[in-house]
Amino acid sequence: MATIRIATRKSPLALWQSEHAADLLRAAHPGLDVVLVPMTTRGDEVLDRSLAAIGGKGLFLKELELAMLRGDADCAVHSLKDVPMDLEGPFALPAILARADHADAFVSNRFDDLDALPQFARVGTSSLRRQAQLRARRPDLRLADLRGNVNTRLAKLDAGDYDAIVLACAGLQRLGFGERIRARLDVPDWLPAPAQGAIAIECRDDDARTLALCAALDDAPTRTCVEAERAMNRALHGSCHVPVAALARLDGTRLQLQGLVGSADDGRAVRAEETGDAMQAEAIGMAVARRLLDAGAAEFLPPRE
Repeated sequence: MATIRIATRKSPLALWQSEHAADLLRAAHPGLDVVLVPMTTRGDEVLDRSLAAIGGKGLFLKELELAMLRGDADCAVHSLKDVPMDLEGPFALPAILARADHADAFVSNRFDDLDALPQFARVGTSSLRRQAQLRARRPDLRLADLRGNVNTRLAKLDAGDYDAIVLACAGLQRLGFGERIRARLDVPDWLPAPAQGAIAIECRDDDARTLALCAALDDAPTRTCVEAERAMNRALHGSCHVPVAALARLDGTRLQLQGLVGSADDGRAVRAEETGDAMQAEAIGMAVARRLLDAGAAEFLPPRE
């Protein structure tokens, strides 16, 4: 029996995503034996500092990529929003799965939405993008770092450490916590991280067998949208160090992309959007990046080397 090994982080959400990909692989290739290879990454181990402070979201990938290079795994499953704009080394993304809910979630045990929070309420999030949009909407809020997996973050809220927290809707729904969502934070007032809600499968670019097996799971509409979002982010040199947000939506053969770059310090932000032929997703992303830069986004971006 043919076997494919999936490297995965050990967090409940990462395991859910990997099991989901495994189920899709088994359905697409009857008789295929799919085995999970759980691993711990540095991004999972260091929880007392923000991701930006310890090297960025790429920390979630590095150990999984090393496992593929060693031959201990054939592929890895990631939240695409955590995947750097440019993959290092001999890697490719043969499959991007159908996107789940792209929105952020307002989660609170006492308040229905952002506007219902009392003055100076304590809100937990370590995302600079979320902090920038929170400050724009509610400059009075006290924003506090919040790291850890979904279960850990919910436990901190339930312990009274925060009045509310902001998480991704998709993660909550995947883990069966959809009822914890008090309000969806969505367009036009709020934009998600580029590629939020999408799952990607990564493998070595010289592994023809794994590339072919995984390619059967690729969702073309999702890939088109996230290619535009990631192209915008790439042109801005975006990372977890920068509050960059983007959402692309397909309407037939037309693709609309909205982008935002902001300041986590004071909530100032610039926005831009572009609509064009869906076949030109990357060009649309680059066009929105240029519009953002023309509108002053460089003020919120780190200096380019």
